[in-house]
Amino acid sequence: GGILEVFGEDIDHGRRQIRQRTGVVPQADNLDPDFTVKENLSMYGSYFRLDPKVLNQRIPGLLEMVELLPRADDRISTLSGGMKRRLTLARALVNDPQLLVLDEPTTGLDPQARHMIWSLIHQMKRAGKTVLLTTHYMEEAERLCDELIVIDEGSLLAQGSPSELIRRYCESDVLEIRGAVGEIRIETLPEHWRTEKAGESLYIYADDAQALVDFSQNLADMVCLHRRAGLEDVFLRLTGRALRG
Repeated sequence: GGILEVFGEDIDHGRRQIRQRTGVVPQADNLDPDFTVKENLSMYGSYFRLDPKVLNQRIPGLLEMVELLPRADDRISTLSGGMKRRLTLARALVNDPQLLVLDEPTTGLDPQARHMIWSLIHQMKRAGKTVLLTTHYMEEAERLCDELIVIDEGSLLAQGSPSELIRRYCESDVLEIRGAVGEIRIETLPEHWRTEKAGESLYIYADDAQALVDFSQNLADMVCLHRRAGLEDVFLRLTGRALRG
């Protein structure tokens, strides 16, 4: 039960008003393959009953923003996956929305395409738009989000900024150890060190970076990586390291 409001409108009674002010990028691209790049934006804009003159002026700027202006007259089938994703984002901006909902916007993209999408999202934030993003990429959440909600199997586990969540749920530093971790006697480690094991890897968490580095020097036969704690450590601590079917 409960009530969900967007822009002060109840979603059951104000759907049309909400849609007029919202842009959506679904997890799977649903561009019309029978239309060109430009025609996809024109058709989508017509759903919002935008003035054709306004729409024709807006589309070149959107295509330039996502670096697809030279492909304006190309068919969708000629675009790469990254290009389609950028076009889907441009399409979501046709109605100049105040709220942008992005569902896993970089899933399946190569690193270069992912960074371009990240740059576009930063542009939207600087333009004053509210961006609601769902992602399983912790690096993406840490880079893009001002406020995070961690949800696991429908339950809200935590909420806060990336830095707040890291401070609240993790020590400052992590030592990842891979190899014969069974040889490490965990009971001999300092009591204030926290450990987690996942497969053939052991994770040691502590607020003393130098102590972790010094400890790693005694593990010559193992692969060690020292790093600062991040959102992935928060997520895994809250939800558990075991994979679920």
